[in-house]
Amino acid sequence: MRVIAGSARSLKLKTLDGMDTRPTTDRIKETLFNIINPSIYGSIFLDLFSGSGGIGIEALSRGAKEAVFVENNPKAMACVKDNLKFTRLDQRAVTLTTDVMDALYRLEGDKAFDIIFMDPPYDRGFERRVLEYLSGSELAYEDTLIIVEASKDADFSYAEELGFDVIREKVYKTNKHVFIERAGKEEIC
Repeated sequence: MRVIAGSARSLKLKTLDGMDTRPTTDRIKETLFNIINPSIYGSIFLDLFSGSGGIGIEALSRGAKEAVFVENNPKAMACVKDNLKFTRLDQRAVTLTTDVMDALYRLEGDKAFDIIFMDPPYDRGFERRVLEYLSGSELAYEDTLIIVEASKDADFSYAEELGFDVIREKVYKTNKHVFIERAGKEEIC
């Protein structure tokens, strides 16, 4: 796994051995960032279920102002911190080694995020719990883009009842990225 573009371009990142995390492949990461690149520069980025930190580090490398990494596995968080130090992006990063829901409660009132990315364990309902929380939270404002990496057949039909619109899905071989924003956002023509 490497950084695709930006200030840390081509630097190889550490990943955890074993199946505890599922790093997003370079090809999928490149596709994701090609889609969201116009929104990255100067953004405040939240990387939930960060694993080895590849997505948040990519955002920082491409000019995000700040990234917050949330991961409850201490070994994975050690990997995130090593990767941040190696890429020299650690000064613009905050790391929280805790449960995602606990982190959301702790971050509340501190800042609002421009982009919230989450890559939870597949098919266990974590993304729904996070979206339920964000539906009434100040962490996500009207223009916040929420991106969920999920299994290919994950159902997001409940998003509307939580006050969100699914604005795009990018489907890959075994998984997909779901792009979500608050419902009722006025589109500029």
